[in-house]
Amino acid sequence: MSAVRRPFLVLAAVVLAIGGCAGDDGGDDSAAPSPTPSAATPSQAPSPTPTPTPEPREFTLVATGDVLLHERLWAQAQRDAGAGEEMDFAPQLVNIAPVVTAADLAICHLEVPLAPTGGPYEGYPAFSGPPQVATALAESGYDACTTASNHTFDQGADGVDRTLDTLDAAGLAHAGSARTPAEAEQITVVDVATDAGPVAVALLSYTFGFNGIPAPGGETWRGNEIDQARILADAGRARSEGAEVVVVAMHWGDEYVHEPNPQQSELAPALIASPDIDLLLGHHAHVVQPLENVDGEWVVYGMGNLMANHAEPEGPKAEGLLTRFTFTEDPAAGEFTAAAAEYLPLYQTYQPPVEVLAVPDALASGDVGTATAARLQEALDRTTQVVESRGAAAAGLRLLESP
Repeated sequence: MSAVRRPFLVLAAVVLAIGGCAGDDGGDDSAAPSPTPSAATPSQAPSPTPTPTPEPREFTLVATGDVLLHERLWAQAQRDAGAGEEMDFAPQLVNIAPVVTAADLAICHLEVPLAPTGGPYEGYPAFSGPPQVATALAESGYDACTTASNHTFDQGADGVDRTLDTLDAAGLAHAGSARTPAEAEQITVVDVATDAGPVAVALLSYTFGFNGIPAPGGETWRGNEIDQARILADAGRARSEGAEVVVVAMHWGDEYVHEPNPQQSELAPALIASPDIDLLLGHHAHVVQPLENVDGEWVVYGMGNLMANHAEPEGPKAEGLLTRFTFTEDPAAGEFTAAAAEYLPLYQTYQPPVEVLAVPDALASGDVGTATAARLQEALDRTTQVVESRGAAAAGLRLLESP
């Protein structure tokens, strides 16, 4: 807390010259002269204390792609487990943990519902992932996960409840699915600490659908489906409830296609034009899609995968994207803008040890794990071409440098 300075007054004393009396024991007393007052020093009014200019708040936000837990990932987590542990996913994320941990707010996208400890675990098509991944995400620096996806209902109501309970236990905020109607109505807000005070960031999450799986028990409130009017209304409510930055995560696009589909191309500019939405984050395609700056605000159409192991290890499904945005406050306007945008190409190795590589760092150090330098260079070149295909570099997007 800043100290409060209080004005004070300096008062001058009034000095009086007082004459003395002289006389003999038997003589007449002399009349004492009247005192001559000296001029008083006038009081000086305090100078007003200027109102200090508030220091602009600033924070960094990191976001990554799908966490899609295939069997090869949990087999690696079993190999990495310590004594008394069933699984440990954190070693698979150790290469990106410094960037994630350094962010003021880091957001993951958990595409799959989580199983009870001990399983049974399932991969495609009805996922049920090991719950230890939530602990690993928290240990790697993530603060929140979005959960609205086409797999949200894969394990029914129990899967939704268990997933959110597990995220709560790991200390991860979440948005996109709900355990109760009341929770479905709540806006997820994360207070992000900065040197100049916290920033309230709202996180909203929606999906294009649920693979034809009906809402458990007809409880449609359990997962958020994409609807433009609903999204705009939620963002407006978030702002009215005190959110200073609103981030919207969209599970959308065509799988394995780099180019945004018609829904993305039509909906993205309509949403980001809202004064209540500051950033759009895209998932689902499992390959990297472009970034675009629309009238000063950023749209990330798709970040590919963070953790996944599709059966095509040499294709673009093994490539992902970490994005980082630096939000800076304009105190006069009371608004935040993404003053800087950066991206980091990622690569998911296929052969053990399975891990996520930060592509530029791996190429610079020569530590390419079970990949090859040629394959990582291919990933870097393709990711750069796709990400910048809608003019993002000219709008200020830069390759993220290692911390």
